[in-house]
Amino acid sequence: MRITIVAVGRLRAGPEQTLVDHFAKRISWPLEIREVEEKKNLTGDALKRREGELLLENCPTSSQIIALDERGREISSRAFAKKVSDWQDEGIGDLSILIGGADGLDDAVRKRANLTISFGRLTWPHMVVRGLLVEQLYRAQQIIAGHPYHRD
Repeated sequence: MRITIVAVGRLRAGPEQTLVDHFAKRISWPLEIREVEEKKNLTGDALKRREGELLLENCPTSSQIIALDERGREISSRAFAKKVSDWQDEGIGDLSILIGGADGLDDAVRKRANLTISFGRLTWPHMVVRGLLVEQLYRAQQIIAGHPYHRD
């Protein structure tokens, strides 16, 4: 299974990038991070709509899509690993995980997503979410492999 993370904004050098790199190099699935930005001076709903278009345009055509959204379901690491494992067992070749910008995701993205999840009720900076996501992908890999990295 190939995993594509599509995120609004550019991650600059710093602790967030270090965290992403730390876990990304441990993931055995092919992993690509695509960053998108709207260059036009848009605001509000117009910007959110355009960011949504860019996110969806950067997903491989046959991808299962997970949208990270504050209104999504809160699931456990084991449930996340089970979902990824199930898709893998079903022969799904591509998984795309979408991270919106500061104003969140457009409704079109949530409607297109096969699964919408939340990393809790707290608000997280979208640059920090990348590190959390990559760690959860690594954790899912370890859970699927039966490795003791994850402890309940």
